[in-house]
Amino acid sequence: MTTLDILPEVTCPPTDLWSDEPPLESDLHLQQITILIGCLERLWQERNNYYASGNLTIYYNEEQLKKRDFCGPDFFVVLDTEKRPRKSWVVWGEQGKYPNVIVEILSDSTANIDRNKKKILYQNTFRTPNYFWFDPESLELQGFRLIAGQYQAIPANENGYLWSEQLELYLGIFERKLRYFTPTGELVLTAAEAELQEREAKEQAILEKEQAILERERLAQKLRELGIDPETI
Repeated sequence: MTTLDILPEVTCPPTDLWSDEPPLESDLHLQQITILIGCLERLWQERNNYYASGNLTIYYNEEQLKKRDFCGPDFFVVLDTEKRPRKSWVVWGEQGKYPNVIVEILSDSTANIDRNKKKILYQNTFRTPNYFWFDPESLELQGFRLIAGQYQAIPANENGYLWSEQLELYLGIFERKLRYFTPTGELVLTAAEAELQEREAKEQAILEKEQAILERERLAQKLRELGIDPETI
């Protein structure tokens, strides 16, 4: 019998796993997750080295699979990874990478878990550098930064925004939604907001042009009344 004959058979856990998350708690949750994903994708449209998703299961060990104790953050971002569609996030199939940023949207049924059990999981197991939670009803916003293995509260700036060094963006509240803000405090627009802003800018430019034409015609008429040919000026 050779050494190879007595080696135990090693079975690798599967990597092609479907997400197994329950439905979102409310329309507010869906709207909020859509905003977070959409704005980041628009802002980072030239980048292909990140993955952002929401309500998607994160598989991180075999024991979790056996217990069917699945964990899917409402929103998360993984940096320095391939940007491509996935059925779920399988840590052992992603070079051991965990999320760099996690956001949980609180509800009556999940708030206690998000503030306690998940916070401990993200701190001790995931080692996620930035963890935030947001309550779309009360507008409570809390953020934590992993320092020496422990979550420390992220202080708000003068506008109430919380800085994420992982995203290099602020997170703050605008019109009762959790939004991104640039380092200079500018709101990161949704696609619809950007389209509206562009349309309004074009309409304003047309209006200003028309007003300038009317003003020139008014001045020309005034000159004619004074016996001056405006073409000679």
